[in-house]
Amino acid sequence: MIIDTHAHIDVTDYDEDREAVIQRARESGVQYMVNIGCDVESSYRSMELSEQYDFIYATAGIHPHDVKSIDVDTYTHLRQLLQHPKVIALGEIGLDYFKNYSPQDEQRTHFRKQIQLAREMNKPIVIHSRDASEDIIAILSEFYPKDPTAHSGIFHCFSGDQELADKALEMGFYISFSGSVTFKKADDLRTVAKTIPADRLFAETDCPYLTPAPHRGKRNEPAYVNFTAEKLADIRGLKIEDVKRTMALNFFELFGIGENAKTGTVSYKIRNSLYLNLTQRCTADCSFCTRLTRPVVQGYNLKLDREPTAKEVWEAIDNVKSYDEIVFCGFGEPTLRLDVVKEVAQKIKDAGGRVRLNTNGHGNVINKRNILPELSGLIDEISVSLNTDTSDAYDEICRPLPMFRNSIYAKIKEFITEAKKHIPEVQATIVTHQKDVDETQCEDIVNKEFGVKYRARRYNIVG
Repeated sequence: MIIDTHAHIDVTDYDEDREAVIQRARESGVQYMVNIGCDVESSYRSMELSEQYDFIYATAGIHPHDVKSIDVDTYTHLRQLLQHPKVIALGEIGLDYFKNYSPQDEQRTHFRKQIQLAREMNKPIVIHSRDASEDIIAILSEFYPKDPTAHSGIFHCFSGDQELADKALEMGFYISFSGSVTFKKADDLRTVAKTIPADRLFAETDCPYLTPAPHRGKRNEPAYVNFTAEKLADIRGLKIEDVKRTMALNFFELFGIGENAKTGTVSYKIRNSLYLNLTQRCTADCSFCTRLTRPVVQGYNLKLDREPTAKEVWEAIDNVKSYDEIVFCGFGEPTLRLDVVKEVAQKIKDAGGRVRLNTNGHGNVINKRNILPELSGLIDEISVSLNTDTSDAYDEICRPLPMFRNSIYAKIKEFITEAKKHIPEVQATIVTHQKDVDETQCEDIVNKEFGVKYRARRYNIVG
């Protein structure tokens, strides 16, 4: 199932076949559709569509092109529309300095006024931004503090650069991509799309505009949102099921529509790998980790009500040979449950599977012995989170337990060196964009001191 977060099927382009368009959307797996208001009239049409179809929701707002037509009654209408139970956001609103159909000063005035109304009525906003990034961010900053966990609204049909995306994310906005991300010359946009955290990602059509490949040149429609979602999956090295699941959870978290992710997840599939969630305990409290605040990865909630037994972990694996690899990971440190890792890994290997262990490298200190010989023959690949280039930076950023401070970084380096003797493939990773970390130096350490694979992961990309 997929969601089209931004459609305009109320417009005249669909007057002759609107019902058929809606039916095709359903047949193509569109679970929910949000029809967007651009002026008072289209906002009422959107509301009426939402009343006719249980899976269609609406927004109400005045597009920057149309703010020149706002009169004394406009805000009364918007307030009335926003009280309707299926009008779930205020928008689309914003600034458009490309076409300038409305004077820029009027655009800014009414952008502020509509944001004020949305805040008053506790509604998220849907933002249109074109050639106006600086003013968009300046105005939003007046109303939305920096809080990347907030549910402020959606930057629709995102076409901006990385700086705009990062600033929007800082204020708790979601980023939605339209069919333009599939266009041949959209390499820069695809680069940005790759960096958006999974829990902030949406797809849309903006139909009847911006028809995605392979249907460019034709009228767009909600069924085509699948092509945009498929491109996003490809860009991000995921399967279409991964982005659909994630966006469904995002839709629930922003609007309360659909289903929340269930807790207690023991095994979860991403791409063609199966991940095993043994514990939420860890010997570090990394500044970039959401283990305790929001343990969600690619649409899965990894909060555990209790730690699963080895038997439960094994039973959570359907067929080891159907996966490229089975990974001990989750939102905790697997070597805190070393006996479970060893028991389950042995069963996976006996059944013909491949095993990877993701670890913070504290395993020898945790278990007070060199555990790597015990993992020989059980683990095919080990990935160790080095994260920094110095011990001081590690203590500051990864925040290990007090008894580990000042010494654990050296122990991690020893762990990586020892791993090469017992594990066929060894990888050291860092999380990028961390203050006071020299990423080039990290890569040099991995290459020159260890001679193992190196991987840098953007700080807000998980899974």
